[in-house]
Amino acid sequence: MSNNYTPPKVWQWDAENGGKFASINRPISGATHHAELPQGNNPFQLYSLATPNGVKVTVLFEELLEAGFKDAEYDAYTVNIMEGEQFGSDFVAINPNSKIPALIDKSGDEPFRIFESGAMMIHLAEKFSAFIPTHPEQRAQCLSWLMWQMGSAPFLGGGFGHFYAYAPEKFQYPIDRYTLEVKRQLDVLDKQLAANQFLCGDEYTIADMAIWPWYGVLVQGGLYSAAEFLSVHEYKHVKRWADEIAARPAVQRGTRVNRAWGDEATRVLERHSSADFR
Repeated sequence: MSNNYTPPKVWQWDAENGGKFASINRPISGATHHAELPQGNNPFQLYSLATPNGVKVTVLFEELLEAGFKDAEYDAYTVNIMEGEQFGSDFVAINPNSKIPALIDKSGDEPFRIFESGAMMIHLAEKFSAFIPTHPEQRAQCLSWLMWQMGSAPFLGGGFGHFYAYAPEKFQYPIDRYTLEVKRQLDVLDKQLAANQFLCGDEYTIADMAIWPWYGVLVQGGLYSAAEFLSVHEYKHVKRWADEIAARPAVQRGTRVNRAWGDEATRVLERHSSADFR
């Protein structure tokens, strides 16, 4: 890699130029191998990893169960994306985009698949009539913030996170470019939370659950170890909101599900019932 790189007329894939993720990144989709996925007896089957996009969904499941929705019981199986398990045939059949999480809803007469974490959150919130406002204006606000997260997080993850933490070499231009955007996004959140307890006012919703694993964890110093670099102390309202959500028991459980790193005592690689949290 060089600062003097000039793009060729026609791009060609160089599998050795992918840095940390060279072994799993490729320019085509589809399964690379046959692999069956396990299934449990609960109404929902989740295949995931405790990345921010995975945590969004496990937090919602745990919040639903905490709120007394017993029909929200789920089995959660860890998918090791660094080993390419997301390219197994059964996983691709659920999510043709080969990204975690992937979900099967078996609660009705016929099971069906759901992919994209935002779609899962809307589906579950609507199914249980929980954590999503019913008033049209408030509902629109909730969905607006949820879509904001879905559209903004790639700048934080694939942009800032990649060039700041994972790229094989450090280059100032992309780091500056994505740092500027991440700080702008944090400022958007900080202004919203200056006048609101949660993103949509006084009501805790799927918007908060979706945004917290990305931006909340970021300002708490747990994402890319970039808190000092981003001067996250400047965003005091985001920090207040992040700490409040982190203290919720369901959030604490949800962050442990499908976690394949950190303290082994806190990992819940597979989740089938509340008894798995010890």
